[in-house]
Amino acid sequence: METQDSQDSDSSLYKENLHLRLAVEELSILNDISTSITSTQSIQQIVDLIIKKCVKHLKVEQGAVLLLEEKDKVHPFHTMVREQDSMYNVLPYRLDSQLAGWILKNKSPLLVNNLLEDDRFKSVIEKDSPIQSILGVPLVVKGKIIGMLNVFNKHTDEGFTSEDQRLLCIIATQSAQIIENARLYVEEQALLKIKEEMRIAKTIQFNLLPKTIPSIQGYDLAGTTQPAAEVGGDYFDFISIDETKIAFCLGDISGKGIPAAILMSSLQASIRSQAKINNTVKDTVSFVNKLLHENTDPERFATILYGMLDSSNNRLTYCNAGHNDAFLISVNKQVTRLKKGGLILGMLPDHIYEQESVN
Repeated sequence: METQDSQDSDSSLYKENLHLRLAVEELSILNDISTSITSTQSIQQIVDLIIKKCVKHLKVEQGAVLLLEEKDKVHPFHTMVREQDSMYNVLPYRLDSQLAGWILKNKSPLLVNNLLEDDRFKSVIEKDSPIQSILGVPLVVKGKIIGMLNVFNKHTDEGFTSEDQRLLCIIATQSAQIIENARLYVEEQALLKIKEEMRIAKTIQFNLLPKTIPSIQGYDLAGTTQPAAEVGGDYFDFISIDETKIAFCLGDISGKGIPAAILMSSLQASIRSQAKINNTVKDTVSFVNKLLHENTDPERFATILYGMLDSSNNRLTYCNAGHNDAFLISVNKQVTRLKKGGLILGMLPDHIYEQESVN
């Protein structure tokens, strides 16, 4: 017969072996995660890898990562990845808002092995819910919760244990910073893309502005633009018609970036083509309005002041399509507002524009 000391020694040895085996398992999953993740992987690929490792090592039916989107007040948690054990052909489980809210509020792990009998949640969990047990831990970076890591329905009869919770907490601690770094990288790349688009749009915009100012006898002409941001919607142009006539345009384009720059380019080309065939001022504006309405999205529009100066009789004929009033200031300081015209361009295709001539 074994002595009591021998039995105690065997029990101690068993516990020590169990402890070592758990330690090796922890190191194994952490090593799998750290060695499998590379800087070239997308955030979706990284999260997918983490969940697959959790499903495999923790022996659960399903796992999910939910990332917190602070800007979305109605649905703050966005499920990145759901993964399930291939042996279980079941639909993806959805984490009840009460469970997610508990983890978010308490900022601590949630371990429940009998969800229907848990006093905290049994009133909000449906009796036919496929989730019997859950282990969820918050993903925390610098004291701030960025999401949560959840696994559902442990295969063993004993359910989730404190060791499972400890392991998932370790995984979450390591994973949180990796996920956050990947998310920041995505945001950085998006910002760089926007900056590049703005640079291109700025180049387009300034290439459209007149390189030289035409001359017309008896008049001094000048024009400049200084955008408040990197790219603005302001536009001006001079178009020589003949020795005594010159057309000009002041405009403001809706939107920003490349779409606005393209719209500005289209607007300039249309106005220049109409000015060259010597259309009337109002007909030119009407043509551009219809073209803009037919070929742009409903939220795209422009305001312009288009005019024709004739030095032979010192008359200015203009049409103001929704732009700020221009001012004609006489020698004796009398101010005349140039506001005759019509609606902004692109709203109503058949809108009738008016023109006016002033000395």
